[in-house]
Amino acid sequence: MATIRKESFGKFSDGREVFAYTLRNTKGTEAKVIDYGARLVSWRIRDGEYKPMDVVLGYGDAAGYEKDTARMGATMGRYANRISNAAFSLNGKRYELDKNHGKEKQHHIHGGFASFDRQFWQGEATPEGVRFTYTSPDGEGGYPGTLKVTVIYSLSNDNELSIRYEAAAEEDTVCNLTNHTYFNLDGFASGSVLEQKIQIFADTYTWANEASLPDGRILPVEGTPMDLRQLTPIGAHIDDDFDQLRNAGGYDHNYCVRDEVPEIEMELGMFGFDPGCPIDYNEGGLKKAAYAEGVKSGLTLTAFTTMPGVQFYTGNSLKGDVVGKDGVIFPPRTGFCLETQFYPDAPNHPNFPQPILRKGEVWKGQTVYVLKLKK
Repeated sequence: MATIRKESFGKFSDGREVFAYTLRNTKGTEAKVIDYGARLVSWRIRDGEYKPMDVVLGYGDAAGYEKDTARMGATMGRYANRISNAAFSLNGKRYELDKNHGKEKQHHIHGGFASFDRQFWQGEATPEGVRFTYTSPDGEGGYPGTLKVTVIYSLSNDNELSIRYEAAAEEDTVCNLTNHTYFNLDGFASGSVLEQKIQIFADTYTWANEASLPDGRILPVEGTPMDLRQLTPIGAHIDDDFDQLRNAGGYDHNYCVRDEVPEIEMELGMFGFDPGCPIDYNEGGLKKAAYAEGVKSGLTLTAFTTMPGVQFYTGNSLKGDVVGKDGVIFPPRTGFCLETQFYPDAPNHPNFPQPILRKGEVWKGQTVYVLKLKK
């Protein structure tokens, strides 16, 4: 496993210090995470010419993340993605959530005003990787019950970056955790990702309106620009005259990952999941969700997950308003996200897989990103 180095990452304007943990494997690949938002802030691998290349968009110090509005690299919760009308019902009771999404700010997104990306987590280097913990109090964001959350980042010598999630609730609640890293496989400073290629292992997606909220329909991708089952340049159809792409200004959609366990060449069992075991969204096998290729670097990224969905987002709303690493700014479509998750607004759509976490239970999930040079 990787070695871990802890160091200061700078301070916020109010004096709070942010700490970074750098995981380094035997091949020289490094992944850096910070305690603010339990974020992945860089992932540096050697490219074909053996030059270090960082494929993660982000900032060079704490000051950049204090100003960040794009949630770069962050752990998202208590409910990642969107909830319509900022409300849901559980056990016959209606819960009103923070309203922070939509033109009229009538909806809810990513946990509200006190979302997990805005919290300082407790960090610790352990033999299995970097462990972050956070306790979300009862009522935070409008959610019921105190929720204790753990996120563990691990880096293998095969450039497999594992993100494991655990959550325990003191009352019945909902829980949907994901990671919001923006990837650019030609390097964070290389500009547009539209020529890079994507493949998503899903035959269906959840239809979404202009607020990226579903109406309960699960539609086939076949015959539409949403069909990414074959390796496709990201920009090939992103501006097609199709309602889903018009609504979101590009891709920002939940794909329903095929409910099958692929043949996995990497030794993913090291992360505690048997690739051959039956699927269980809490503790089951890893499914292949997506695969992407850079254009110039020759790097590939494969995403595996235990979750039922993956939100493919092409950074349509990036504003280029905060200076990033090495003075680089990030305008729209300079990074893409693969956010593994329960479906958006699932508590309000009984036909979707449900993210309910019962009192006294422990929810577990995992995502593994594998970074390789194309053979």
